[in-house]
Amino acid sequence: MGKDAGIGQDRFMLSAYLILGFLTLYMAMLIGSLLTHTDLPTIMGTLLSAEVLYALKLSLFTASVSTALCIAVAIPAAYILSRSDFRGKAFVDSLLDLPIVVPPVALGAMLLLFFSTSLGKGIEAGTLALMFERPGIVVAQFTVITGLALRLLKNTFDLIDPGFEDLARTLGYTRFQAFAHVTLPLAQRGIFASIVLVWARAFGEYGATITFAGATTMKTETLPVAIYLNLATANVAATISIVLILIAVGFGVLACLRLVGKEARTL
Repeated sequence: MGKDAGIGQDRFMLSAYLILGFLTLYMAMLIGSLLTHTDLPTIMGTLLSAEVLYALKLSLFTASVSTALCIAVAIPAAYILSRSDFRGKAFVDSLLDLPIVVPPVALGAMLLLFFSTSLGKGIEAGTLALMFERPGIVVAQFTVITGLALRLLKNTFDLIDPGFEDLARTLGYTRFQAFAHVTLPLAQRGIFASIVLVWARAFGEYGATITFAGATTMKTETLPVAIYLNLATANVAATISIVLILIAVGFGVLACLRLVGKEARTL
């Protein structure tokens, strides 16, 4: 019985390693295929072109702004969802999760339709032009990433024992002081991981952006939009260069998350 169990275990582990190897090879081949259609001098020249540099700067700026706005509203909202019970909470929780499951193109269409109403036009008139303009990129990214930020931060607060806050309240802390001086420090690694993931999602956002803000070269051209525009004109070198930038950003994000996870395990 023990021998048969050992053979079965070995077969299972071999099968698991084969599957892991297949997935690794698959992703490596996809990335490697990029280099078969161009060379290093062409890639470097394209990376330093005015269009790619503009798209990179715009992506970095809009992703950072939308992430800052998103985290600013998601932290208190996620805290309420984690700590409070109120009538209609399940509905609110599900409604705010919709950006996670609704395709970004649909979210962009919803934005476009909303800002075509009298209320939306009034908001635009009192703030900034949004439709098919650069500020619209931030709105589109914010709409897409808010659901993800809320879910990540709510899970973070759920893992923190409310007893710590109750203890702080018995020592004279107000509810806000307990939140600021007890809960936030305990949640800092989860908040940082959420910021990194949400920023990366905003950086790579495409569907809502192109629907609501448009795809105008050197105006609303983020890196994902630039991929679409260069593919449409069969500019393979530029497409590959931009994809490589996004891959590098992805590796950087994963490195940050693994560093946070490693530090959390050492505590």
